[in-house]
Amino acid sequence: MRTDVTFVSAGLKLAGHLYTPDEDFARPRPAIVVGHPGSGVKEQTAGLHARRLAEQGFVTLAYDAAHQGESEGEPRGLEDPAQRVEDLKAAVSLLTTRAEVDVDRIGALGICASGGYSLVAAATDHRIKAVATVSAVDLARQFRRGADGVQDAAVFQGMLDAAAMARTAEARGEGVGTFDLFPATEAAARASGPHVFEGWQYYCTPRAMHPRSAKVMTWSSVDHIATFDAFAVVDLIAPRPLLMIVGREAITSWMSVEAFQKAEGPKELMWIDGAVHTDLYDKDEYVTPAALKLTGFFTANLS
Repeated sequence: MRTDVTFVSAGLKLAGHLYTPDEDFARPRPAIVVGHPGSGVKEQTAGLHARRLAEQGFVTLAYDAAHQGESEGEPRGLEDPAQRVEDLKAAVSLLTTRAEVDVDRIGALGICASGGYSLVAAATDHRIKAVATVSAVDLARQFRRGADGVQDAAVFQGMLDAAAMARTAEARGEGVGTFDLFPATEAAARASGPHVFEGWQYYCTPRAMHPRSAKVMTWSSVDHIATFDAFAVVDLIAPRPLLMIVGREAITSWMSVEAFQKAEGPKELMWIDGAVHTDLYDKDEYVTPAALKLTGFFTANLS
């Protein structure tokens, strides 16, 4: 069963979908916050994973981050890591107010960019008893070093130049500067490399496109992202458990490996053979083994 909910994060009202098992509640249940990718919305992969986990007996919450989807926040399309971490913690706070939820058994699942954000949220919020990631990305690392980790440093310096100019233009009343997240055509997406094409396939075709999914990002996001480090305090998650699930063929897999190496305490890195980054968003042959692993992990660690 799905219930539309709202909650406040740093003064902004966020929109969420709360999923509950179909059977009656004899007692409060373990619950999981599910964070979406950087340009996603709750109706896409976050909602899919939340539904799959609710079918296994968990209360789950998928929500739109501030400045995105149905949630409040201006300018639209702003990606602010500090706000995104706060959104995750605010989602946990909502769960603590729900009669269906056992407040001592709350976990977090972060997908793509939320994989990075969930590590920071869990490191500093002890209400999160277990944390898992799927196709985890530290968005700052991706901007600075590229999805494959080998981007020329001059590329990001150029983006910071553009962000600075956009801030000046906005101060002069010229409006909020944005840039496109995806190419306009399939041909342009293919020419931009496999990671861009994979994202374009998911977000810009009938496969998963959604009218509220972000297609642009504000230039001011770039300097918000620049100094963020999703893995800096991953060691603080211990002794709580960590599970990271990543596609064997994902260009971004090096980030999950780096985070895993920094983590202490109980931890597991699960590889899904044959999967690229976005395959774990919605393709059943890859989502099913991931969902089985997530169910076992949260069942064992939120018991």
